[in-house]
Amino acid sequence: MGPGGRDHRDAVEHLRRSDPVMASVIDRVGPCLLGHPTDRGGPAPDHYGALVRSIVGQQVSVHAARSMVARLQDRFGGRTPTPAQILADDPEQLRAAAGLSRSKAAFLRDLAAAVESGTLVLEDLDHLPDEEVAAQLTQVRGIGQWTVDMFLIFHLGRPDVLPVGDLGLRRAALLAYRLRKLPEPPRLKRLARPWRPWRSVATWYLWASLRVQPA
Repeated sequence: MGPGGRDHRDAVEHLRRSDPVMASVIDRVGPCLLGHPTDRGGPAPDHYGALVRSIVGQQVSVHAARSMVARLQDRFGGRTPTPAQILADDPEQLRAAAGLSRSKAAFLRDLAAAVESGTLVLEDLDHLPDEEVAAQLTQVRGIGQWTVDMFLIFHLGRPDVLPVGDLGLRRAALLAYRLRKLPEPPRLKRLARPWRPWRSVATWYLWASLRVQPA
């Protein structure tokens, strides 16, 4: 059993066998910590909290996102605010307290409104395929495919997600596969074919490869 309760042995064995470049990346990075409490701040306590973190974390570093989430929680007694609390708060004061942009504050309110109204039933997401999860979540303003992909990988633990729009993944692929330029989504999808059905783990390894010295 892997760290954090997820067993990545089958995924790592498959990636090693199917792609020699990925095998080299795995050797450099070491054990897969996807799902471990130390990885990206650990899992959120519930679906709503995970989406709040994802919205807050859009287009900022992991460190900055953690800081903003902490400030948001401090405003509500150290806990992620409920949808009702978000809707009852003054938008401008909420934005300033957490260091959010106006658009992110608006996105959090839209998410809260969708959950409160029952337009989005988060408990249903566990049993839906990845494409249906995306269809449900992207109805909320501010939740695009990148946010969906992060939710699928880090919160729902889906094994075969490839976030083709993620700049970090594209840069890691550029370096690992010695490409001439950042791969566009079609090229990245072709590159990732051997990784199926473990593209989430392969993605994690490529992200992690940016933090280790080249071989």
